[in-house]
Amino acid sequence: MGTLRTFFSAAAITPILALAQMPDADWRIQVTPYVWMIGSAGDLRPTAHAPTLHSHKSFADILKNLDGAFFLHATARQQRLVVLGDVTYASISDAAKLLPGIAIDGKLRQTAISAMAGYQVLHDHPRHSLDVLGGVRFWSIRATVKVPALNLQASNTAHWADPIIGLRLHSQLTPRWSSLLYADVGGAGVGARSTWQVMGSLNYALRDNVHLSFGYRHLDVDYRKNGMLLDIRQSGPLLGATWQF
Repeated sequence: MGTLRTFFSAAAITPILALAQMPDADWRIQVTPYVWMIGSAGDLRPTAHAPTLHSHKSFADILKNLDGAFFLHATARQQRLVVLGDVTYASISDAAKLLPGIAIDGKLRQTAISAMAGYQVLHDHPRHSLDVLGGVRFWSIRATVKVPALNLQASNTAHWADPIIGLRLHSQLTPRWSSLLYADVGGAGVGARSTWQVMGSLNYALRDNVHLSFGYRHLDVDYRKNGMLLDIRQSGPLLGATWQF
């Protein structure tokens, strides 16, 4: 874990150092709080000796058992340099049948923080721009499984960091409408076996510095270490509002 913490710290600090070392110039900063209407499917096991919770829930199901959630995205751009960060937090309860007449209850508290920096490789096209990005996604997970009928309970906490690489394509469709396509992939056994996500959105400019976004996002993580299993797929529509400074 020491190596992972060192790697995460360096990856998280690098964008900040890049900001500090750049010469004075105009920065464009965008902050986007958003709502992600998540549906979730996958397997959850906190320890090697705990039962596995198999789950498949729609957003409506999750909303009934949502204990809390927070989502925020931010980017900073100077000429062709781009730095971005994304924070997602959710605490979700779930239940399923272990055996006929025996219920299994689960709770997942998940925080994912992505910190990336990159370069705009396509910049002279009148409508499109493409960023190539690299960075890290830090995870903090607490999983709990209970079987009340058998008086069983197990819980575990894991923290890890995954290196990730990504692409970000912005297209200006009309003077007020634009689109954004984003994809990243990582993990490679450094933390999780694998993690990847894709996101697409349509964006409408209410004013020069205020945009509304409508889109869809899918996030996948497969983590299996020290008896803990977290193989989760989360996807759903998103709505966001962006302020540009």
